[in-house]
Amino acid sequence: MKLFGITKGFHTLWKATLQNELSHKERDRLRAITLWQRTREVAIVCETFGISRATLYRWIKGFDPKDVSSLKEKSRRPHRVRNPQWSWKLVKAVREVRAQYPRWGKDKLAILLTRQGWHTSVSTVGRILTDLKKRGQLVEPIRTAISATRRNKRPYAVRKPKDYEVSSPGDLVQVDTLDIRPVPAVALKQFTARDMVSRWDVVEVRSAATAKTAEAFLGSLRTRMPFEIRAIQVDGGGEFHGEFESACKAYGIRLYVLPPKSPKLNGHVERANRTHTEEFYEVYPTGWTVADLTRELRGWEYTYNCIRPHQSLAYKTPLQFLRDCGIVDTEFTPPLSHM
Repeated sequence: MKLFGITKGFHTLWKATLQNELSHKERDRLRAITLWQRTREVAIVCETFGISRATLYRWIKGFDPKDVSSLKEKSRRPHRVRNPQWSWKLVKAVREVRAQYPRWGKDKLAILLTRQGWHTSVSTVGRILTDLKKRGQLVEPIRTAISATRRNKRPYAVRKPKDYEVSSPGDLVQVDTLDIRPVPAVALKQFTARDMVSRWDVVEVRSAATAKTAEAFLGSLRTRMPFEIRAIQVDGGGEFHGEFESACKAYGIRLYVLPPKSPKLNGHVERANRTHTEEFYEVYPTGWTVADLTRELRGWEYTYNCIRPHQSLAYKTPLQFLRDCGIVDTEFTPPLSHM
């Protein structure tokens, strides 16, 4: 085995690199050249620094021991750069058409220019637009929102961080709404909340889904879930803005909002809505007023949390799961109905 050391001149060059503030890659280049000067083993140098022989030879050829700046990256700009082939009249025409139709791309603008008698290609129009933007002569128009669904930045709600861990009851409660339309004359909204760990559900019906009714449901949620709620996840519905968002902030509950068109990220509560539809609304006769449904839903909520076995909980009820985890004591039993 050959042992090699760093050449004497390396330390002088190393001080110079600090003065010239070489990058990490350029310092490795200096180390590779120094190792080659010491050993003359091209294979060892290439294997050590993960480079090809051609790269090493190019580094050696361009290195000047008296000028450490020779280690710096050289510009890869071509020696000969193609000059623009368009006239200032064409540039003016492109700018005028683009100003008239600011949201149209180069394809459409090229057709309009052809109609005006210009013989140019789509790529040329694209290059002219790029050049105008670089020189600040073409500014993108400011969009004016006219849709009620376009909202400003949320003051409190954020996207759920990827590293956010859900391990205990209350770490993340998913909330969603369910349309209830049994007959043409009846249109109600059910608020559904499901804890991702314990599968504990809270359901409540309202005449409409608004930020005000969502705020009221949040109060019920904090009362009827037997543990502290640390975070809530909702979609971008308007009912989860305004008063609801302010209430979450006041209670110290983190509010996570889903990206657009991603209901699968709220899959637990979406599945809960299906269960409540299939096992309650489609089975039991119910009244279709808010007062009647509120009373009957409270009885179903008790059945769901305290009687119904859950396959995802090894056929335990959410209440039994919470008791086994020590979240609630054995004496705890939620009331069957509470108005």
